[in-house]
Amino acid sequence: MPALSKATRTLACVTALTLAPLATAHMDEKEPLQSYRQSYFALLAANFGPLGAMAQGDMPWNDEMVQLFAADLQSVSSLNLMRGFAEGSERGTTRAKPEIWENLNDFEAKLQDMRDAVDGLSAVAASGDREQIAQQIGAVGQACKACHDDYKSKDYLY
Repeated sequence: MPALSKATRTLACVTALTLAPLATAHMDEKEPLQSYRQSYFALLAANFGPLGAMAQGDMPWNDEMVQLFAADLQSVSSLNLMRGFAEGSERGTTRAKPEIWENLNDFEAKLQDMRDAVDGLSAVAASGDREQIAQQIGAVGQACKACHDDYKSKDYLY
């Protein structure tokens, strides 16, 4: 990866410091598995959000930041999310629908689809081909939506 400009490094640091509380905002000692899942998804959103905003023209396009966010998104997506879906964790403060535990194979397949799309984004992020990158950002968004449509409640469940 080319050397990052001082402005890009500064923007990356400010972004990381601004978004870091999202990862811990969900921590609850009484519901560690739910907290783990919520933190995982918060980190995904914190890295995917700016990519989507750039692709949609809501944020200035920055090739260096695309590469950084794509690399971090790939790192986060590779974490073992399934340990947060142990039996009994479907109850409590969660937007995870009970259908996840009834259809774990489908849920895991959708998770793998998201990871594959993120890997594809990481592969094209350094190309500088904005059209190809934007297309792959869209593929990541569709993979996320496929899971949200089936397995994410709009309201917290208890």
